[in-house]
Amino acid sequence: MVQKAERVNAPQLSGRIAAARQGRPVGNVTRGTTNPNRMRRLDRWLAGPQAWRLRSAADPLVVDLGYGASPATAVELHDRLAAVRPDVRVCGIEIEPERVRAALPLQRPGLTFHVGGFELPVPGRPVVVRAFNVLRQYEEADVPGIWRLVQERLSPEGLFVDGTCDEIGRRVTWVALDRDRPLSLSISVRFGSFDLPSDVAERLPKALIHRNVPGEPVHAFMQAMDRAWLESAPLASFGNRQRWVGMCRSMRGAGWPVQDGPARWRLGELTVDWESVAPLDHQGP
Repeated sequence: MVQKAERVNAPQLSGRIAAARQGRPVGNVTRGTTNPNRMRRLDRWLAGPQAWRLRSAADPLVVDLGYGASPATAVELHDRLAAVRPDVRVCGIEIEPERVRAALPLQRPGLTFHVGGFELPVPGRPVVVRAFNVLRQYEEADVPGIWRLVQERLSPEGLFVDGTCDEIGRRVTWVALDRDRPLSLSISVRFGSFDLPSDVAERLPKALIHRNVPGEPVHAFMQAMDRAWLESAPLASFGNRQRWVGMCRSMRGAGWPVQDGPARWRLGELTVDWESVAPLDHQGP
């Protein structure tokens, strides 16, 4: 059952953490909506540019936090990351006990399910924590405290991914954070699923979705993408893939800190440094 959201911002966190130590998870029961293959774009990024984290980890522990009413995406995450690190351990964590009970028959070597929340009730320090379509159901003011709580549990090279996507994973965005600070914002879209790149704005992570207004950096970023997309229209004769690559090149040429290169861009992916899109009142680490 979905409960009315309780605040989890800074004043409440210390009490909620203390409760977690007594066996009460930190967080709220969410809607749990999910679909098979919904996280494929993020999983591809984890198994691509971020694969070094798994390969170099002494303990390849990965957490799928808030996997939802079906464990399908946790199973898929294990399958995909096992191709990078065969001994990877994926722990699916859900705050709703019935969802965990339903997932237990799918446990296997390297894949387990646990009741819990943002306190991450698993031994060890994860090298990756994925929380998708979870924080969007909280208040924006709660996000920094939740981020810090998860960051404190990461391994030295660990990564926390806070993301949002549409129902079938065609429009996807995520913020990546290490133990100290947010690192980047990524956008990944299926060609043909949008008219303008800014159509993805309705799927921005909670930390940014209410900041897509004039005067905020993320709004300027969305507008710059649209301009570069329109300016790259002549490349459409070679397909939208080449048009997207042209857009990314144009964005980089205009001074945006665009990461990676054509190999990632051709996938409908674009990643920029967090500092370029961070809310004005949250600039800096």
